[in-house]
Amino acid sequence: MKLRIRDNSIRLRLTRAEVEALATDGMVSSATEFPGGRRFSYVVEASPASVAPAAFYSEHVITVRLPEKLVLTWASSEQVSIAGEQLLDQGQSLSVLVEKDFACLAPRENEDESDMYPNPQAGSRC
Repeated sequence: MKLRIRDNSIRLRLTRAEVEALATDGMVSSATEFPGGRRFSYVVEASPASVAPAAFYSEHVITVRLPEKLVLTWASSEQVSIAGEQLLDQGQSLSVLVEKDFACLAPRENEDESDMYPNPQAGSRC
C-alpha cells in the first residue's frame, strides 16, 4: 500500500491483493519503521457503520475508514477509486482518496509491479 499526504489530502493506493484483503477481511495495514523503535502505521478499514470515507489520526497511526458497501462494490468492479471530503475545524476539509494501484507506463528499476492493476492507458502494450 502506498501513502501520499499533501496538505489536507490523503491518498492511498492499493494493490490487487490489498483490495481483495480489504473486501474479505475488512482491513489492510502497512508501517514504516524509524530509528529508536518508532513506527508510523497506516490502515484502511471497511466499516459497516461508516457512511462516508473519513480519516483519523491517533498514536502514530492514520486510519482511513470506508463504508463497507462502497468497498465491496469497488473491489468487484472496474471502479478506480473511493473519494470523500471530511469537514475539519474552522471550515477546512480533508480530502480522502483510496485508489487501485496501476502499473506504471514506463518500467522503473527495482519496482515490483506484479500485483498491480493493468494500466488502462497502456492499451495493447500490457
